[in-house]
Parts: sequence; C-alpha cells; structure tokens
Amino acid sequence: MTARGSHERLGPAVLARISEKRRKGQAGCLAMYSSWFGGVVTDPGGMFVPVDDHLVHRGDGVFETIKCIRGALYNLRAHLSRLRTSADAIGLPVPVDERGLVRICCEVAAAAGRDDCQIRLLISRGPGSLSVSPAETLGSQIYAVAAELPPPYHRRCPGGARAVTVEVASWGSPFLARIKTCNYLPNVLMKKAALERGAEFPIGVDEHGRITEGATENIALITPDRWLVFPSEGRILPGTTADRVADLVQESITGKELRGVRKADILRGDLYRASEVLALGTTIDVAPIVEVDGRRIGDGTPGAIAARIAALLEDDQLTNAELRTPVRG
Repeated sequence: MTARGSHERLGPAVLARISEKRRKGQAGCLAMYSSWFGGVVTDPGGMFVPVDDHLVHRGDGVFETIKCIRGALYNLRAHLSRLRTSADAIGLPVPVDERGLVRICCEVAAAAGRDDCQIRLLISRGPGSLSVSPAETLGSQIYAVAAELPPPYHRRCPGGARAVTVEVASWGSPFLARIKTCNYLPNVLMKKAALERGAEFPIGVDEHGRITEGATENIALITPDRWLVFPSEGRILPGTTADRVADLVQESITGKELRGVRKADILRGDLYRASEVLALGTTIDVAPIVEVDGRRIGDGTPGAIAARIAALLEDDQLTNAELRTPVRG
C-alpha cells in the first residue's frame, strides 16, 4: 500500500487553506514579532515559527507572559529578569539586551491595537536542524505574540474555582521546575488530570507530600490564624505575581486583616483546613479556590482576603507608575 500521490503539493489552493486555518485557529492572536523574519505581522496567516526551530521539536527555549493593561506593560522588569535567569540556566543566549526586549514587547503590544492584551515573549534555541544538539542551530531567535487578555479570574468566575491535588513526583526535576522553559508537558499533564476530575486547577504534590504549584499558577493559603502562607521553595517556579502579592500584603494588610506572610511546607491537610486557598498568576490575577479534592474550603465561597488581595493587585496594576511601562512613549 502506498501513499504516493495522495496529497496535494504546495500551491495556491494549499496556501489558501493554510491561511484560512490559521485565521480560525489563531483568532485570539493580535500581532507577532519574529526576529527570524525581522518584523511584526498582524495577519494570523503570517504568525508562524520554523518547524526546524528547536523550540518546536525539542521544547528548547524559555518564555514569559506579560500583562498589558490600559496601555502599559505591568511588572515588565521582573518578567525580563526571570527570563534572563531561565535562559542563563540552560545556556541559551538572549540575542538582545533588556532595552531591546522592552522595545520588542512595546512594539508588538502597540501593533495589537488594544489597551489590554497579553504578551507571550519566547527565546528559542533557533532553527537549523531536527537534531537535539544545541550546536546545530543558526542562533537564538525571539518571538513575541500579543493575544487577547481575559478578565481576571475573580471577575469571570465570581463563585470561585474547584481544584484537585495531583502527584507530580515523576514529572520533571526540581531543577527544571524552577526554569520557565517551553517544555511544559508536566504542566499539560497536571491540567489534563484536573479537567478529567472535573476541576479547573491542579495543585501539585511532590514525593514528600508537600504542595508545590499549579499548572501555570502559584498556590497560597490563608491559615485559620490569619497568615498568608506560600509553599517552601523547591519544585516551584518563582512567581512574579506571587512575589508582588506578598509585597502588597506586607505593605497594606499585615497587622490588620492578616498577621503577615511566610513560607512553609504545606501538606494536603493544610489545604483542607485553610480558611482560604488562592491561585495566583499573570493572566488570572487572583483565583479563589473554594473546593479542593471535593472538600469545601472555609464556607465554600470566595473569602474576604482573596477579594482584598485582588483589589490591591488591580490597583497596583493601574496606578503604580514604577511598575508600568507605557507601550507608546
């Protein structure tokens, strides 16, 4: 049996179908910068990465997701610092300096034509071969995609979220967990496990029974004695939103609604007994988790502290000039 001659060769008809499929599948993509073709495009049909880029077939690259809100990129320096740390950890050269990355992010955000969007900034090992060898490329590349930004989770889903714990001991190493690489298969499997159990958020549990993180979120809890507690460092990617929330709580809530912020080993039982459980991330902001593994958290509704933290974070995003990088000028 042969497939010879069974597929149409590349031509106008095939190119038209490719363009149409891209437009349908990438409806939320607003603009893309590529160092490979040296510019910005707004037609989804032109948003692509070379198939021989090691980002595609090896997951060899690092990335960040940056929020643009009311015409300014929020907390950009923290994201670029983590991007550089991730790239250095895997020996991946970043082709431009920080100023160049800022310029690219601003250009693609401006081309998106929206005051609110998200920027996915990726550094790849580059195209050149289908080998695993990082030496067989033509050099690192930069891709930046501006996409639609959903409303914060607490606005989209005011009733809160369901979560389940997922064993992650066999998925990846602690070293890689602390690097924001483009190989997110463990995270995909976490999310898949949660969805199959009827929950939106997975919460990782390591080989010692300790809570780690979500698929793309940091996890925190409010204890009955009013502490905001983050998991101890380990198999966890340092979170820009989590770090900013910790600072905001220290500045505005400590000594009032909360006693303070700390890190500690968190076990499943600690989650179940918590007054509130939170998921934190760039695009979701603050997601109150009202159920974990079928157990109600607190009274089963989003808590007052989650609402207070969400309000502090939103105000910081809109008014903190030191953390806002205007897209235009």
